[in-house]
Amino acid sequence: MQKLLILAAFAAVSTGQPVSAQTSPANQSVAVAHRDLDLRTEAGTRALDRRIWRAVVEVCGSAPDFDIAGKNDVRECRRETRALAAAQADVVVASASRGQAIQVSAIRN
Repeated sequence: MQKLLILAAFAAVSTGQPVSAQTSPANQSVAVAHRDLDLRTEAGTRALDRRIWRAVVEVCGSAPDFDIAGKNDVRECRRETRALAAAQADVVVASASRGQAIQVSAIRN
């Protein structure tokens, strides 16, 4: 009988715990260094893109597999954060290639 009461008490305590954990990012912002990259090249812009993705993953955090709503929140955070970071990266890449001439070609001969 005592074992049954202990099991019942344990069950009551464990059912009071929340099933899903709150996902909160570890860091609110991460600086992405790019001075060592030549952003005038495709390889440089790809490397910057990879660094941005790693920063996005770090900023948005993760959610446990059983937390579907948390997983969706993380996906949305990553999508929005990456879009904002990509816009900033476009400005940086554009300013890196300002010294290059723009090639204009006629469509008709």
